[in-house]
Amino acid sequence: MFANITALPTLDTLALPELALQELNIHLRGQLIRRGDADYDQARQLWNGAVDKRPALIVRSQTAQDVALAVAFARNHNLPVSVRAGGHNAAGLALVDDGLVIDLSRMKRIQVDPARRVARAEPGLTIGEFTRALEPYGLLTPTGTCSGTGIGGMTLGGGIGWLTGRFGLAIDNVLSFEVVTAEGRLLKASAEENSDLFWGLRGGGGNFGVVTAIEYQLHPMGQVLGGAILYPLSLDVLRAYFDFTSAAPDEVIAYAALATIPNVGPAVAITVCYSGDNLAAGEQALAPLRQFGTPIVDMIRPMNYTELITSLDPTAPDGRHYADTAYSLKQPGDDALKAMLACAEQKSSPFSVIVIHHINGAGARVAPDATAFALREPHYSIVNAAAWEEGPAEPHLAWAEESLARMQPFASQGLYVNFMGQEGETAVREAYRANYERLVALKRKYDPTNFFRMNQNIKPGGR
Repeated sequence: MFANITALPTLDTLALPELALQELNIHLRGQLIRRGDADYDQARQLWNGAVDKRPALIVRSQTAQDVALAVAFARNHNLPVSVRAGGHNAAGLALVDDGLVIDLSRMKRIQVDPARRVARAEPGLTIGEFTRALEPYGLLTPTGTCSGTGIGGMTLGGGIGWLTGRFGLAIDNVLSFEVVTAEGRLLKASAEENSDLFWGLRGGGGNFGVVTAIEYQLHPMGQVLGGAILYPLSLDVLRAYFDFTSAAPDEVIAYAALATIPNVGPAVAITVCYSGDNLAAGEQALAPLRQFGTPIVDMIRPMNYTELITSLDPTAPDGRHYADTAYSLKQPGDDALKAMLACAEQKSSPFSVIVIHHINGAGARVAPDATAFALREPHYSIVNAAAWEEGPAEPHLAWAEESLARMQPFASQGLYVNFMGQEGETAVREAYRANYERLVALKRKYDPTNFFRMNQNIKPGGR
């Protein structure tokens, strides 16, 4: 599962024609970075410090035309390709050894039309940058949970987060995509144009092209009632959390982290977002959350949405080493909760954490075949996030794998693709369920050679 985290041995030089490289560089508005360049090592760094891959070339794109040029160059020279936006994928799929990285991280333009409540945003924006740009207009759209994640990958995989219950997933609020295909064509995909591609891009990940702009429907949003409340790690608190979230209204999303808190010790840290218009009603909706026992600390208060998502940044800093396993749960019984508690108690590092994400409300009421994202029933997506700063990786990888194995008897089928690592084809098929064959047909149409394969890959030949 973690096979691609550490780089394989790479060549010191790559036999690419110098004239072709110079021609590519001349036509780019962005930057071509090669091995040996002064900024090469910085350009190949990702959020996950455990990833050490050595691409042959990195094209820091500024425009969709740059992306098309990079696609054409890689195709003409038989180079494997990866696509980087925020670079927040724990498995390191944003980079490819000895290949070409299409780096979108400098593509951060955003246009907001407050009258139509629409934003056109480029994929290099992080979630934090995106929401900061929207908040002065009193508008937001569903995003993922971490401010440092890029909006490109977040959206293409589905986009679960703090507003899922009220407004659905990020993909449920996309009006259109601008995408460069494997042939280097720039297409618009919407309900009116290339509607088959529009369907597939909403949850199908990076399988069908490089998205260079996304148009989102926005919603009025003032302050939210958000923050964390901490309880001692216990079975009773876990039971209370699952009971609370299973009955929560659409406006309430609460995620739990089974973590080791400095100066506190093992704890259940529940971070909540009430996104309704009436914060007084929100206080009532969150009242049961404050009755799980005696809180260690209660930091829930009115705040801006961006403040909520950035409050989690210190728990997963850039450059720390990470390795995840993940699974889905429906409503767990005591045996499952006891097993989860045992996993938390056996963590190999104080930085490791088990994160419980709840998918409910509007995001769970969309028809499974309305978009490529098929996991539309209420459920929990749970990540065993191993994290460490020094020393060998093996104990931490073992904890993540053993925790997954311990929880498998209780897991439900299908996993959110943005939480997947190297699980393989069977897991990808299970994630898309009945939508899988339709996605295979779409892959045959838009990427028959599987040019875009550094992802949760849908092979054009199916099995």
